[in-house]
Amino acid sequence: MLNTLWLLLFFFAGLSGVYHWLVLGQPEIFSAMVQSLFTMAELSVQIMIVLFGTLTLWMGFLRIAEEAGIINRLSRWLNPLFHRLMPGVPPGHPALGLITLNFAANGLGLDNAATPIGLRAMHALQELNPDPKSATNAQILFLVLNTSSLTLIPVSIFMYRLQQGAPDPTMVFLPILLATSASSIAGLLVVCLVQRIRLWDPVLLLWLGSLLGLFALFIATLATLSAAALNHVSSLLGSLSLLLIIFCFLFVGWRKKIAVYDHFVEGAKGGFQVGKELLPYLVAMLCAIGLLRSSGALDIVLNAIRWIVDSLGWDTRFVDALPTALMRPFSGGASRALLIETMQHFGVDSFAGLLAATFQGSTETTFYVLAVYFGAVGIQRARHAVPCALISDATGMLAAIAVSYWFYG
Repeated sequence: MLNTLWLLLFFFAGLSGVYHWLVLGQPEIFSAMVQSLFTMAELSVQIMIVLFGTLTLWMGFLRIAEEAGIINRLSRWLNPLFHRLMPGVPPGHPALGLITLNFAANGLGLDNAATPIGLRAMHALQELNPDPKSATNAQILFLVLNTSSLTLIPVSIFMYRLQQGAPDPTMVFLPILLATSASSIAGLLVVCLVQRIRLWDPVLLLWLGSLLGLFALFIATLATLSAAALNHVSSLLGSLSLLLIIFCFLFVGWRKKIAVYDHFVEGAKGGFQVGKELLPYLVAMLCAIGLLRSSGALDIVLNAIRWIVDSLGWDTRFVDALPTALMRPFSGGASRALLIETMQHFGVDSFAGLLAATFQGSTETTFYVLAVYFGAVGIQRARHAVPCALISDATGMLAAIAVSYWFYG
């Protein structure tokens, strides 16, 4: 899929370049396209320098949390919920701990670190699968919750904004939290309905009712604030949340008398390895997207969508961020490249730049996650995984547009 997508990006860029040359009389388009390749290759290295630090930092703290027993404790707390959502998984099964660790990595916005943990969890769930070629209900629920990307602290997006010169990288914290919460709740509910999970079970009612109630209360509280206050609260909560998580991990590690420094370094080494493997993919996608933008192909598509939206009498500002949203279900690398390109082209704190960041944090790469997670264990029948995941994606994207207009007007 990625091979075809990458080739198509170059094909349409070349086609657009020829159109601008022969039809519009702009031969200088080719020099701009060549320049964009070198510019994006240089930008990829600059981003990777910051990304190395971010991944090593958070992988280190995540290892402290694992060694301090925080992940196991979370797993025990969530066991009553998992037992009802995944009745086919026995209590105390290793898959539950891996699922919890995967959710923790996703919650911190470490999607690259969450993938290897998620693969281990999928293998553990496959051991319970009576039909190895067909996905179980537990595997489908796990996959849909991964594609909904419940990101509590979008560290990587903060990093991209910081690298692009944002004076306040955490300003997108609340919009992303609201959008990703909407996509995760939608994904969970639609899977429960399809799998006929007893939503009226007292434990499920308590968990889901509490989550929905807190979410509604949170929205109602935010609705009383002005746009300036919303941005201030978003920045404050984003920074405080990051620091509280770090100090919590360190405090619990100290109380457990573990060698926090040694475990941090051990985990950080894994983060460095993950970051190093990302550079070729980032160069490939950023150069392709840069070529697409410099050739004018991306502008042609966006202008067509903008004309349709304008004909309907709607505000068209969200159209500039749509490439990130449309690419998000197919490729994390391509959507990441489009996010960075959008921030560079329109400005890191422009409406398009902020909305693109919210899109990036609201959902995951559905088809990539499905191909990798199910392909790794040999599953050929995805059953209802794809429609449930796409409903979750659509909810997250619509929520991202709504909250961005609310916050950034």
